[in-house]
Amino acid sequence: MSASIIQPMTLEKFLKLPETKPASEYIDGAIIQKPMPKGRHSRLQGKLCTVINQSTEAQKIAYAFPELRCSFSGRSIVPDVAIFLWQHIPFTAVGEVPDNFELPPDWTIEILSPEQKANKVIGNILHCLNHGSRLGWFVDPEDLSFLAFIPNQQPLLLQGNDALPVLPEIELTLTVDQVFGWLKMDR
Repeated sequence: MSASIIQPMTLEKFLKLPETKPASEYIDGAIIQKPMPKGRHSRLQGKLCTVINQSTEAQKIAYAFPELRCSFSGRSIVPDVAIFLWQHIPFTAVGEVPDNFELPPDWTIEILSPEQKANKVIGNILHCLNHGSRLGWFVDPEDLSFLAFIPNQQPLLLQGNDALPVLPEIELTLTVDQVFGWLKMDR
Protein backbone atom coordinates (compact mmCIF):
# COMPACT_ATOMS: atom_id res chain seq x y z
CA MET A 1 0.00 0.00 0.00
CA SER A 2 1.36 3.45 -0.88
CA ALA A 3 1.88 5.94 1.91
CA SER A 4 1.64 9.68 1.36
CA ILE A 5 2.83 12.58 3.48
CA ILE A 6 0.08 15.21 3.51
CA GLN A 7 1.98 18.45 4.17
CA PRO A 8 3.29 20.07 0.99
CA MET A 9 7.01 19.98 0.42
CA THR A 10 9.31 21.42 -2.22
CA LEU A 11 11.31 19.23 -4.56
CA GLU A 12 14.52 20.68 -3.14
CA LYS A 13 13.56 19.66 0.41
CA PHE A 14 12.47 16.23 -0.79
CA LEU A 15 15.82 15.60 -2.47
CA LYS A 16 17.61 16.32 0.83
CA LEU A 17 15.67 13.59 2.65
CA PRO A 18 17.33 10.19 3.16
CA GLU A 19 16.43 7.57 0.57
CA THR A 20 13.78 5.04 1.53
CA LYS A 21 13.44 1.36 0.67
CA PRO A 22 11.47 0.93 -1.40
CA ALA A 23 12.04 4.28 -3.06
CA SER A 24 9.75 7.26 -2.59
CA GLU A 25 8.77 9.59 -5.41
CA TYR A 26 7.90 13.28 -5.34
CA ILE A 27 4.79 13.98 -7.42
CA ASP A 28 2.72 17.17 -7.30
CA GLY A 29 4.08 18.18 -3.89
CA ALA A 30 3.41 14.78 -2.30
CA ILE A 31 5.77 11.99 -1.31
CA ILE A 32 4.55 8.60 -2.48
CA GLN A 33 6.42 5.44 -1.59
CA LYS A 34 6.61 2.80 -4.30
CA PRO A 35 5.56 -0.72 -3.31
CA MET A 36 8.22 -3.32 -2.62
CA PRO A 37 8.92 -5.24 -5.85
CA LYS A 38 7.75 -8.84 -5.85
CA GLY A 39 8.89 -11.84 -7.87
CA ARG A 40 7.41 -11.19 -11.32
CA HIS A 41 8.25 -7.49 -11.17
CA SER A 42 11.81 -8.17 -10.09
CA ARG A 43 12.37 -10.86 -12.74
CA LEU A 44 11.04 -8.69 -15.58
CA GLN A 45 13.02 -5.65 -14.41
CA GLY A 46 16.27 -7.59 -14.16
CA LYS A 47 15.86 -9.30 -17.54
CA LEU A 48 14.87 -6.07 -19.32
CA CYS A 49 17.99 -4.31 -18.01
CA THR A 50 20.21 -7.26 -18.94
CA VAL A 51 18.82 -7.73 -22.45
CA ILE A 52 18.88 -4.02 -23.27
CA ASN A 53 22.40 -3.56 -21.89
CA GLN A 54 23.70 -6.63 -23.75
CA SER A 55 22.70 -4.99 -27.01
CA THR A 56 23.77 -1.41 -26.20
CA GLU A 57 26.52 -1.05 -23.59
CA ALA A 58 29.58 -2.39 -25.44
CA GLN A 59 28.92 -0.10 -28.40
CA LYS A 60 28.15 2.84 -26.07
CA ILE A 61 24.69 3.30 -27.57
CA ALA A 62 22.59 3.36 -24.39
CA TYR A 63 22.37 2.02 -20.86
CA ALA A 64 19.38 0.68 -18.89
CA PHE A 65 19.45 1.64 -15.21
CA PRO A 66 17.18 -0.16 -12.71
CA GLU A 67 15.42 2.03 -10.12
CA LEU A 68 17.28 5.23 -11.05
CA ARG A 69 16.03 8.46 -9.47
CA CYS A 70 15.30 11.04 -12.19
CA SER A 71 14.46 14.54 -10.95
CA PHE A 72 13.20 17.02 -13.53
CA SER A 73 10.38 19.46 -14.19
CA GLY A 74 9.09 19.51 -10.63
CA ARG A 75 9.03 15.73 -10.06
CA SER A 76 11.43 13.16 -8.72
CA ILE A 77 10.52 9.72 -9.96
CA VAL A 78 12.14 6.30 -9.93
CA PRO A 79 11.22 4.38 -13.09
CA ASP A 80 11.58 0.62 -12.86
CA VAL A 81 13.96 0.89 -15.83
CA ALA A 82 15.36 4.19 -17.13
CA ILE A 83 17.19 3.94 -20.46
CA PHE A 84 19.49 6.77 -21.46
CA LEU A 85 21.23 7.10 -24.79
CA TRP A 86 24.97 7.16 -24.11
CA GLN A 87 25.36 10.80 -25.16
CA HIS A 88 22.64 11.83 -22.67
CA ILE A 89 24.24 10.19 -19.62
CA PRO A 90 25.59 13.15 -17.60
CA PHE A 91 29.00 11.64 -16.88
CA THR A 92 31.19 13.36 -14.29
CA ALA A 93 34.41 15.16 -15.27
CA VAL A 94 36.32 11.90 -14.71
CA GLY A 95 33.91 9.86 -16.83
CA GLU A 96 31.95 8.19 -14.02
CA VAL A 97 28.20 7.79 -13.81
CA PRO A 98 26.87 10.56 -11.55
CA ASP A 99 24.66 9.99 -8.55
CA ASN A 100 22.09 12.57 -9.64
CA PHE A 101 20.18 12.51 -12.91
CA GLU A 102 18.28 15.75 -13.42
CA LEU A 103 16.75 14.90 -16.78
CA PRO A 104 14.15 12.51 -18.14
CA PRO A 105 15.24 9.15 -19.52
CA ASP A 106 15.11 8.67 -23.28
CA TRP A 107 12.98 5.57 -22.64
CA THR A 108 11.13 4.77 -19.43
CA ILE A 109 9.72 1.39 -18.42
CA GLU A 110 7.22 0.90 -15.60
CA ILE A 111 6.11 -2.56 -14.46
CA LEU A 112 2.77 -2.52 -12.67
CA SER A 113 2.79 -4.08 -9.21
CA PRO A 114 -0.47 -5.40 -7.72
CA GLU A 115 -0.50 -2.62 -5.08
CA GLN A 116 -0.02 0.20 -7.59
CA LYS A 117 -2.61 2.39 -9.25
CA ALA A 118 -2.28 2.16 -13.03
CA ASN A 119 -3.07 5.83 -13.64
CA LYS A 120 -0.36 7.00 -11.19
CA VAL A 121 2.20 4.86 -12.99
CA ILE A 122 1.00 5.97 -16.43
CA GLY A 123 1.10 9.56 -15.14
CA ASN A 124 4.85 9.20 -14.55
CA ILE A 125 5.33 7.85 -18.08
CA LEU A 126 3.34 10.77 -19.51
CA HIS A 127 5.37 13.23 -17.44
CA CYS A 128 8.54 11.79 -18.95
CA LEU A 129 7.15 12.03 -22.49
CA ASN A 130 5.97 15.59 -21.91
CA HIS A 131 9.52 16.55 -20.92
CA GLY A 132 11.63 14.86 -23.56
CA SER A 133 11.40 11.08 -23.28
CA ARG A 134 10.92 9.37 -26.62
CA LEU A 135 9.37 6.09 -25.51
CA GLY A 136 7.49 4.66 -22.56
CA TRP A 137 6.44 1.11 -21.77
CA PHE A 138 3.74 0.26 -19.24
CA VAL A 139 4.05 -3.45 -18.47
CA ASP A 140 1.09 -5.29 -16.90
CA PRO A 141 2.20 -8.78 -15.78
CA GLU A 142 -1.33 -9.69 -14.65
CA ASP A 143 -2.86 -8.89 -18.05
CA LEU A 144 0.21 -10.04 -20.05
CA SER A 145 0.10 -6.82 -22.01
CA PHE A 146 2.09 -3.69 -22.72
CA LEU A 147 1.01 -0.15 -23.42
CA ALA A 148 3.63 1.62 -25.52
CA PHE A 149 3.70 5.40 -25.37
CA ILE A 150 5.32 7.37 -28.20
CA PRO A 151 5.12 11.19 -28.25
CA ASN A 152 2.26 12.62 -30.33
CA GLN A 153 0.67 9.20 -30.90
CA GLN A 154 -2.11 7.23 -29.29
CA PRO A 155 -0.84 4.53 -26.91
CA LEU A 156 -0.41 1.11 -28.48
CA LEU A 157 -1.89 -1.93 -26.71
CA LEU A 158 0.47 -4.83 -27.39
CA GLN A 159 -0.14 -8.51 -26.65
CA GLY A 160 0.98 -11.96 -27.73
CA ASN A 161 3.34 -11.93 -30.71
CA ASP A 162 3.20 -8.15 -31.12
CA ALA A 163 6.65 -6.63 -31.58
CA LEU A 164 7.62 -4.11 -28.93
CA PRO A 165 8.81 -0.70 -30.14
CA VAL A 166 12.31 0.35 -29.11
CA LEU A 167 14.33 3.49 -29.76
CA PRO A 168 15.63 3.54 -33.35
CA GLU A 169 19.24 3.72 -32.12
CA ILE A 170 18.84 0.35 -30.37
CA GLU A 171 18.99 -2.88 -32.36
CA LEU A 172 16.72 -5.11 -30.32
CA THR A 173 13.75 -7.23 -31.33
CA LEU A 174 11.36 -8.41 -28.62
CA THR A 175 7.76 -9.54 -28.58
CA VAL A 176 5.31 -9.38 -25.71
CA ASP A 177 5.30 -13.20 -25.46
CA GLN A 178 9.11 -13.29 -25.29
CA VAL A 179 9.19 -10.85 -22.38
CA PHE A 180 6.49 -12.60 -20.40
CA GLY A 181 8.14 -15.94 -21.25
CA TRP A 182 11.00 -14.87 -18.97
CA LEU A 183 8.66 -15.48 -16.03
CA LYS A 184 8.86 -19.25 -16.68
CA MET A 185 12.21 -20.12 -15.19
CA ASP A 186 11.69 -23.86 -14.60
CA ARG A 187 12.07 -24.80 -18.27
